[in-house]
Amino acid sequence: MTATAAAVGTLALGLTDATAHTAPTLDYVALGDSYSAGSGVLPVDPTNLLCLRSTANYPHVIAASTGARLKDVTCGAAETAHFTQAQYPGVAPQVDALGAGTDLVTLTIGGNDNGTFINAITACGTAGVLSGGKGSPCKDKHGTSFDDEIEANTYPALKAALRAVRAEAPGARVAALGYPWITPAAADPSCFAKLPLAAGDVPYLRGIQAHLNAVVERAAAETGAAYVDFSEVSDGHDACRATGTRWIEPLLFGHSLVPVHPNALGERRMAEHTMSVLGLD
Repeated sequence: MTATAAAVGTLALGLTDATAHTAPTLDYVALGDSYSAGSGVLPVDPTNLLCLRSTANYPHVIAASTGARLKDVTCGAAETAHFTQAQYPGVAPQVDALGAGTDLVTLTIGGNDNGTFINAITACGTAGVLSGGKGSPCKDKHGTSFDDEIEANTYPALKAALRAVRAEAPGARVAALGYPWITPAAADPSCFAKLPLAAGDVPYLRGIQAHLNAVVERAAAETGAAYVDFSEVSDGHDACRATGTRWIEPLLFGHSLVPVHPNALGERRMAEHTMSVLGLD
């Protein structure tokens, strides 16, 4: 009886091990903008230099960790429109990479619509320099204009983009990632040389980013996608922090050719948190 039980146990273990090793490989498609592409993080993917895509971006980290079969069509400067329209000659609409067999889709998108990120950071950075870091000149000049554009334009565009994803990959698990914090919650005088924002415009810019993340979350909920929230895990890792702590490089005196974007650490942490939220770790 003991020998028989041992044999049965060995067979069961063998079957369990075989099942574990024959688990299907995920077909994973990565979509999105420069935060998905890892623009500025080396090494650069040589297959499409226009998109300034890194082979160390969060999609590649996720694929390496999970063994997924990755198709990465992320592209720096992409807007929601580029999910269904060509961004550059020879660069197909991003949803063309999807199919009925796609298992997993991740994306970070929306920050370039209306020029939200670049316009807000440029406007507020310029105002901060001219004011010597005093007051809230950017907020005083622009008021709710950035928020108004996010609500009126970015939000419906996000829903349309996510619906296009679902139409092309009806069986896929779709995850829309928020954007990690660029600024701290309050002004940090020691950061002015790296992120030249007036004291009152630091929370103003963070509020704009919070609104953008909120509409990404809302659009995800309304289209059946998961939302990956970085508001807590990226707090304290903004562009004002020291090298090795910050996930986002500053506007000035950083270590990336593409400022105000995730560095290699940021891309890795974005991947890890996404895998945790999706239960892939």
